Amino acid sequence: MKIIISNAKNQPIYEQIYEQIKEQVLTGTLKEDQALPSIRTLAKDLKISVITTKRAYDDLERDGFIYTIPSKGSYIKGANLDFIKEEYLRLMEESLRQAKDQAKFAGLDKDQALEAFKFIWEEEND
Repeated sequence: MKIIISNAKNQPIYEQIYEQIKEQVLTGTLKEDQALPSIRTLAKDLKISVITTKRAYDDLERDGFIYTIPSKGSYIKGANLDFIKEEYLRLMEESLRQAKDQAKFAGLDKDQALEAFKFIWEEEND
């Protein structure tokens, strides 16, 4: 498992850990029932507080990405494909909202924006 913490980001460290582990679960980099480093080990490796690591793990467990067995550790929870699709749909909707705002700012109408999206879609699928 690879986690990179950036002090330059305006995002709290626990959120950076959460997002990176979540992304690795959603992309399949981290597999079902794979053990995560202990909270203390990850904190030591990243040179951060144990409390920060615990918060990230607690949030991951709350959102269904990991499960914890007392005295054993934390593990990756089996991926729910419907949940993964829903998560990516939500991310896409956020990106499209930003694209819509940019298109409006540039003075483009809906047809021009849709044409740009179709072009990008077809370009990527070639």
